[in-house]
Amino acid sequence: MCDTGCERFHSGPAVTRTPDMQRVNHMPTLPELFTSFLRLGLTAFGGPSMVAFIRKLAVEQRHWLSEEAFRDGVALCQMIPGATAMQAAAYVGFITRGVRGAAASFIGFGLPAFVLMMALAALYTQTRTLPAIVSAFNGLQAIVIAIVASAAVSFGRNYLKNGRHVITALTAAVLFALNVDPIVVVLIAALLGLIFNNGLFTPRATAAADGTRSSTKPFLLLLAAVAASFLLLLIVQRPLFDLAALMFRIDLFAFGGGFASVPLMFHEIVGVRGWLDGPTFLDGIVLGQVTPGPIVITATFVGYLLYGPLGGLIATAGVFSPSFLMVIGLTPYFDRLRSSRRFNQAIGGVLCSFVGLLATVALRFAWNIPWDVPRAVLAGVAFIALLRKVDILWVVVGGAIVSIVVL
Repeated sequence: MCDTGCERFHSGPAVTRTPDMQRVNHMPTLPELFTSFLRLGLTAFGGPSMVAFIRKLAVEQRHWLSEEAFRDGVALCQMIPGATAMQAAAYVGFITRGVRGAAASFIGFGLPAFVLMMALAALYTQTRTLPAIVSAFNGLQAIVIAIVASAAVSFGRNYLKNGRHVITALTAAVLFALNVDPIVVVLIAALLGLIFNNGLFTPRATAAADGTRSSTKPFLLLLAAVAASFLLLLIVQRPLFDLAALMFRIDLFAFGGGFASVPLMFHEIVGVRGWLDGPTFLDGIVLGQVTPGPIVITATFVGYLLYGPLGGLIATAGVFSPSFLMVIGLTPYFDRLRSSRRFNQAIGGVLCSFVGLLATVALRFAWNIPWDVPRAVLAGVAFIALLRKVDILWVVVGGAIVSIVVL
């Protein structure tokens, strides 16, 4: 949120405190940001629920931000696509130490999930045929259905408030079932949001964001670096370019958090390109749930299975780049963005569409599983547990143990 002056958004460590910077209570060092978020990332299970722990760290324990500043950051992260918890980490770093602070927080928070997923992907390629591993994943694939279905229910409770919202969700579900590209579905839903929500949003007055020049230059340099990296991949290794571009595009349209990336990723990787089969992709989602961090870390699994460690690294960079760039690019303009009538109407339609997309992808996942009574019972129990707010980590770990014993 930009009040009367945005000089507080700096790219370097030297920051002059002004009255407009009261939202920043204490200026951490870059190593302090990195190590603090690294420790937090080691236990970052639960996806968006980690935002509460980031608040505790940044507002209550370290006093880096004021309560108001953190609330503004959460609101921004909920409005833009990408993994909410990762973006909240970047926001804290950006407000306190500029672009370099955002990078330190973002990398520190996501590094444990990346390292663990790379190790699990390597282990998976070597052990996936062992009887115990086969049994565990056979059961966990059924639990993935429950996870995605419960996410659809959660989205529905949050975003389907009237009949027009339900129509948008059903339209998205039908289009996705007819194999329309999910990104096209998202754009259609945005248009429906503009039509259905016309007149339902009253913009509020905002402050001008004319002091953003201090963060504009490093942001443009980052964009140039990302573009140069894509160009280099295109010239040197076209398959890796295709992987990075796909992951970049998936995150760019994943409004509503990490789970919104699941139908997009499944459609492109399994349905369109056939890079992985359905059961293997489900295994990647399972591993994404037992690692700390957002579910989009499944991209690391996909990249590793396709092209080894380099593929895992590139897929990870591709899927997280949009989230990082949008936080540092849009934070100085947040008031203007939040007050835009058309933006809010369109985002309302997009969020409704993900209810339909998640419901449809749950059905498609179910189609890939050889159902029997134990799997059906396991999925049902997991679904009920998730609706009752049981921590997803315990659902997955408990499901793995039951699967090894029963299946």
